[in-house]
Order: sequence, then C-alpha cells, then structure tokens
Amino acid sequence: MKPSKDISRLIEIMAALRAPKTGCPWDIEQNFSTIAPYTIEEAYEVADAIARGDLDDLREELGDLLLQVVYHAQMAEEAGEFAFGDVVEAITTKMIRRHPHVFGDEEARSAGMAKGMWEKIKSAEKADKRNARIARGLDPEDHGKGYLDGVPVALPALTRALKLQEKAARVGFDWSEAAPILDKIEEEIGELREALATGDAAPIKDEFGDMLFAVVNLGRHLKLDAEAALSGTNEKFRSRFHYVEQALEAAGSTLERATLDEMEALWQQAKSAK
Repeated sequence: MKPSKDISRLIEIMAALRAPKTGCPWDIEQNFSTIAPYTIEEAYEVADAIARGDLDDLREELGDLLLQVVYHAQMAEEAGEFAFGDVVEAITTKMIRRHPHVFGDEEARSAGMAKGMWEKIKSAEKADKRNARIARGLDPEDHGKGYLDGVPVALPALTRALKLQEKAARVGFDWSEAAPILDKIEEEIGELREALATGDAAPIKDEFGDMLFAVVNLGRHLKLDAEAALSGTNEKFRSRFHYVEQALEAAGSTLERATLDEMEALWQQAKSAK
C-alpha cells in the first residue's frame, strides 16, 4: 500500500483498517458514537492551524479531518447505508442546487441570486429530506418537532446558545435593543448570588448557565459572536501568562516558586506591554 493523491487510496486504507480479520483492532471496534468526538476535535485543530497561519499544519489537519469523513462513510457502507461516493454526490448536488446563479442555465446565471431564493431552496431541501425519511419508515422530523429542535445539540454551548437565540429572533421572540439585556445580566447575577448563598450545587449551576445565556444574547445584539470573543480572550490570557512565566524564568524563578503577589505584578506588566 503506497501513499497517493487519489482519494480512492484513502478509502482503500480505511477499508483495510476496518477489515474484520486483518485490520487494526482499535479501528475495528469503533462506531459512529466513539468516533464523533475525534471528528469534532479534528475540526477544531483545523481552525487552530488557520488561526496560527500555519499552512503546513493546515494541510496535515485537513487530511486528519478528511479521514474522519472517510471513516464515517466506511462504517455506513459496512452497515449497508451509504458509501463515500454518496457523500460526495450529496454535497455536490446541494452546492449546484443552492447556486443557480453560478451553475444554472443562462437565464438563471444572468438573473443572479433573486431575493428569497435561498429560503426557497432550503425549504425544498427540507421537504425532500422529510419525504426521504418517511420513505425509510423514520420520523419525518429528524431533530424533533419543536421550532428550535433543528439546532444541533453537539454544537459548543456558546455557539448553540447563539443559534437558538437567532432562530427564536426570526419569529419575533427577541429584545428590541441591547441596553435592556445588561439589566437582564445584572438580574441573573443577582439570582446567582442568591444561589451561591444556599450552597446548593444544582441551582448554582442553573443560574450560572442563565447568566452565560444572557451574556451571549448581549453579544448577539452587539454583533459579536460569543465563541469568537471568548477565543480572543483565551489567547490574550495565554499570552499574558506566558509573559509572566518568561519573566520569572529570566529572574531565576518558576511559576511554582513565585508568590501570587509576584505573579500579579508581572501580570500587570504584561497588560501594559501588550
């Protein structure tokens, strides 16, 4: 088995890894549920390589992510459901259908993307998917029957909060402006203080979640993505902490030996430096 730029080689490798008698024991025992966390992790590593501007890493991480797609498709083929080619066909069909102004006939291309066309296409896709599920004897509503049930549960919590709020806003369930949400956040902080006073973990967790949800809502009204904003803050914290670490090392000390006051003083220096 030799490396290749042809996608068929990767499919062959995955099939070999899953072969019952000659494959890799670890790969053979996996299923959709056990592989799903790795799929999510690889997507994050792709995003990390992009954020760092490391194209060598990006090439490698995209390969790791592609392997995840091939892995799931291989397991589906083993179950007699679909194969990698069906995945490719599905996405190419979707892209062509969603871009009539690019792939349509001359009249469609010259007209451009008409207002409301995107929603019309999505609605038709949803109807097709519903009919396909009915034909397979499945519940026509793949994510449940509620209006918000289509927002994937597996999304990062901050992102899912944003998606839920955005979808609710489409039917008018929303704040009219950002300012009152600050009052709501203060209200949630007050309720969190009350929960903390009880010492009961369950209501503390509940009120803490309510506070975070309200903060995400504020970010949405300020045109800020909470996930992206927090990612920026995370990196800022990492950078400043590294400054403290380097400063201590230069002074012949370590994080373990330094006092909190020493670290705080260096932290303030890091804030001033950047």
